Amino acid sequence: MPQREGRSPEEPRVIVPLPDMIPSSSELVTEGSAKVPDASERTEEVLYYWDYLHLDDILSSQRPKSDERGNPVHDELFFITVHQTYELWFKQILAELDSLVSLMGPKHVAERDLGVVLSRLQRINSIQRLLVAQLDVLETMSPLDFLDFRSLLLPASGFQSVQFRLIENKFGLLERDRLSVEGHSYYDTLRADHAELVIESESSPSLFDYVERWLSRTPFVRSSDFDFVAEYQAVVRAKHDATRASLSGSADQLRAFEAGIRKFDAIFDRGIWEAEVLQGSRRLSYDAFMAALFINLYRDEPILQNPYRILTALIDIDASLTLWRQRHAVMAHRMLGRLTGTAGSGYDYLDETARRYTPFRDLFDVSTYLLPRPSLPTLPSSLVSGLDFMNQGAR
Repeated sequence: MPQREGRSPEEPRVIVPLPDMIPSSSELVTEGSAKVPDASERTEEVLYYWDYLHLDDILSSQRPKSDERGNPVHDELFFITVHQTYELWFKQILAELDSLVSLMGPKHVAERDLGVVLSRLQRINSIQRLLVAQLDVLETMSPLDFLDFRSLLLPASGFQSVQFRLIENKFGLLERDRLSVEGHSYYDTLRADHAELVIESESSPSLFDYVERWLSRTPFVRSSDFDFVAEYQAVVRAKHDATRASLSGSADQLRAFEAGIRKFDAIFDRGIWEAEVLQGSRRLSYDAFMAALFINLYRDEPILQNPYRILTALIDIDASLTLWRQRHAVMAHRMLGRLTGTAGSGYDYLDETARRYTPFRDLFDVSTYLLPRPSLPTLPSSLVSGLDFMNQGAR
């Protein structure tokens, strides 16, 4: 057998010592091999799995009201476990949102941080998909099973989940877009200190606010030799004129076409757009939306790939939140029929929130204004060079 290149068999082996921070194989504990010290030998320095996770606290926190009243109902433990699991995941989502706000907050978001931003957003979306799937588990409890202990929950309600309200506010839901329940604000059902917490979060900058500012600062949309908005509008108007000419012999089709392209009016006129923002039918500023459109159209350029993925991840989060709300509404209908929940909300309320509670809805609308790649305005070579990581490094 031929010898591999490198040290010959006759050469002595050289043993290179590992750094002190790397344990030797004799110090590593493999799964199942750890010797648990006796209670008398255990000290604070000896970390034990059960203690590290505080499982005494966690596993003793399921306290069904039916047990306290001496008439245990089997599914109440299940109900508590599912909802406590939700709250643990809500805590993690809040941690990710706080991290995102700190990363997106500076006036200049470092290019190296965009990958971290993307991974945080993707983690939130993965957790949310898990929360949607968890409804499958909850629905193994029948409506009759729920009735066995539902009266014991009054007046507590999942509507009072403070962490979920913080998630909504930190993600970017506005108080003006919220539905009232029986004429009351959502925080009227909360304990005073919790109400203060969520009201404070309403006035703090949200992820939406920082994303909008980040988009508004996109440097490639307008430069000394390229104005994306002007070039885009020229291409779109030319395509519209060509379509009108082709439909000149069909009045009905031409009317339908003209009705459809009215959606483009706002993107051709900053004043119309800003008026719609004031009316509440749009959220993103004109500059931020045009930057989002630019990123989507020229996503193949190297430096725009992470920004495009970030915008896609934000849409994914909004979509998965909407899906969770829809599934929640369907489950409420299944469990309660047309009755209201313990906080006064019911199927109709929950179904309406799925339609209205979408902070990043403008990013969904970007697809309205996309052009086929062959129709895109040609970028000047100087701008193409700026959009390429390799060319940036060579300068």
